[in-house]
Amino acid sequence: MSEIGKYARTLAIQEGWLCLDFANTAEWHASDQPSEQLESYTELVEWAQGRGLLRPDEAEGLLRLAGQRAEQATAVLGKAIDLRETIYRIFSAHAQGQPGAPADLDELNRSLAAGAEHFRIVPGQTGYVWDWQAAEGALDPMLWAVARSAAELLTSEDLARVGQCADDRGCGWLFLDSSRNHSRRWCFMENCGNRAKARSHYERKHKEFE
Repeated sequence: MSEIGKYARTLAIQEGWLCLDFANTAEWHASDQPSEQLESYTELVEWAQGRGLLRPDEAEGLLRLAGQRAEQATAVLGKAIDLRETIYRIFSAHAQGQPGAPADLDELNRSLAAGAEHFRIVPGQTGYVWDWQAAEGALDPMLWAVARSAAELLTSEDLARVGQCADDRGCGWLFLDSSRNHSRRWCFMENCGNRAKARSHYERKHKEFE
């Protein structure tokens, strides 16, 4: 997995890949009523800063610019949500043994093309890393890194380990299964996993008394 960010910034990514972390910014994603976590451009910038994609000064600069270009910032938020849903559908389909829809792959490729001209190879602490040179006034540099991450995961050996929470209520959380025998089924054991165990225990006990 390659690192994307200014001079090998540390990415605080819960699921190991930036694109999966971004896809999970809607909770209960597979349900009829997902819970949106990115409700403003400010929250998008805060997410990117929290994942190491933006330094504090860069985040502040984007928020100042967004304050001057509110309509453009709103459009970028919409583009971010569209990209997230595209990525989510592609990896959700893969987790279920299905190929990504051609329209979704086309959309991802368009996002890749939009950011391609901005990426650069620069010296890092132990070698070379990806960096980007943002165009002046651009409000969407974090999306370039997300799209690139999705492309890299799709073409990596880690793709075989992409899974989705099996909770029947529609959790839909995407994760990278690092278990030895690819046995992970839940987003987190303390959440959906424990609920499933409790329900299984109840059903088993209920049958014993039938």
